[in-house]
Amino acid sequence: MATDDKPRRSGPVVTRGPANRPTEDQKLLQRRAPADFQGTDTWRALRILGEFVEGFDALANVGPAVSVFGSARVRRSHPQYRLARRLAARLVGEGFAIITGGGPGIMEAANRGARDAGGLSIGCNIELPFEQDVNPYVDLRIEFRYFFVRKTMFVKYAEAFVIFPGGMGTMDELFEALTLIQTGKIEHFPVVLVGRDYWRGLMAWMRATVLKEGKVSAHDLDLAVVTDDLDEVVRVIVERAQGRENLVEGPTAGDLIRGR
Repeated sequence: MATDDKPRRSGPVVTRGPANRPTEDQKLLQRRAPADFQGTDTWRALRILGEFVEGFDALANVGPAVSVFGSARVRRSHPQYRLARRLAARLVGEGFAIITGGGPGIMEAANRGARDAGGLSIGCNIELPFEQDVNPYVDLRIEFRYFFVRKTMFVKYAEAFVIFPGGMGTMDELFEALTLIQTGKIEHFPVVLVGRDYWRGLMAWMRATVLKEGKVSAHDLDLAVVTDDLDEVVRVIVERAQGRENLVEGPTAGDLIRGR
């Protein structure tokens, strides 16, 4: 029996050989999809798109916000926890919502400070191999499976990044922001590192090794501000926001929960 060897095109893909396969309508309308469909890349792409849509819908009307990062391992009795809580409360007083990863440690401290001051406390939680519970001070909770979708929300809806001492995840978020600014993918916005003693070694290595070997320019090292002074953190962020546009008062947590 002769076979149909005529080329067939599906988007950018061209195939040859017998076309004994179900139509798209048959696949769509069958009662049950193949058991492994939800493990395919096509399904994952749809889930990724869905996460973007859900995140954009949830955060579109929050008003000006600041994303706060730092270690999940910081205890409530630690000075860094207390500092992050105080800073978040002050930023709320300046008209900002607070966005964190929704976990414990510094994230909890920032969400708690926002709650203390009556502001909007947002947690962008991530699915991990080990369970990460959302801290009890989050008013608006958004769940993510994919780190890159979650990080898009941190960048897209923030007027600034404030980065407290942290580990691998904190470093990832720091250098992603600096790379986006360095490459012109986003406008230059404040990236503030809180904790001179903690960040001193990293910045010294960047200058003594990375800059010396020509891997970055001197300008790149000025993309972040390092300070222990909360007044300076607030000033840098407020001046930048006011330089772009006058702050518009965003909704409170209660407004969003009630759907206003």
